[in-house]
Amino acid sequence: MLLKERYEHFISYNLLHHAEAETELNYTNPYELLVAVILSAQCTDKRINLVTPAIFRDFPDAQSLAATDFDTLFPYIKTVSYPNNKTKNLIGMAQMLHQEFKDIVPATVDELVKMPGVGRKTANVIASVIYNKPTMAVDTHVYRVSARLGLTRGAKNPLQTEQQLIKHIPDDIIPKAHHWLILHGRYICLARSPKCDTCPWTHFCKYFEKQLKTV
Repeated sequence: MLLKERYEHFISYNLLHHAEAETELNYTNPYELLVAVILSAQCTDKRINLVTPAIFRDFPDAQSLAATDFDTLFPYIKTVSYPNNKTKNLIGMAQMLHQEFKDIVPATVDELVKMPGVGRKTANVIASVIYNKPTMAVDTHVYRVSARLGLTRGAKNPLQTEQQLIKHIPDDIIPKAHHWLILHGRYICLARSPKCDTCPWTHFCKYFEKQLKTV
């Protein structure tokens, strides 16, 4: 199957069946999503959704979060991965968001990555989810699933995966495609034991084609 055909199948199937795909992180405004995405690095969304309600209640905006200290914030975060770094990063992010950006979450990746704890993946999520920009956040699921499907070829790192995906997916589809790949990797195309027997994408999956040839 040609690369173009794989993308056509991928997009057409998901527009039909998952047109409303969205993040599983709970939030009500851009500030809350930024906090949640920073916390979600190498941690499950389910765990983050258990932690964030108390943070959002007691630190409802960048100004209140910026004014707190490590010892006060750490207990809220101690059950997630890398709590020390994330506590420091959240306070640093909030201080810059309040002081430099006047409490308005930036819309561009270049501005977002200036803040502590905000790498390219986090910035792409915010730009995509909040501002509907054609940015593709590549986590372990997106990296794995896009390679298995054959949507990417020879990508050796997240940036190469991102560049290949946005080259072939229309700008208005990219924000949705990000969620399609993440959710598929989270629930079906698992790292160790992909559920190929229940996967609806096998008709355009390169990995599945190879599996059939080896049977």
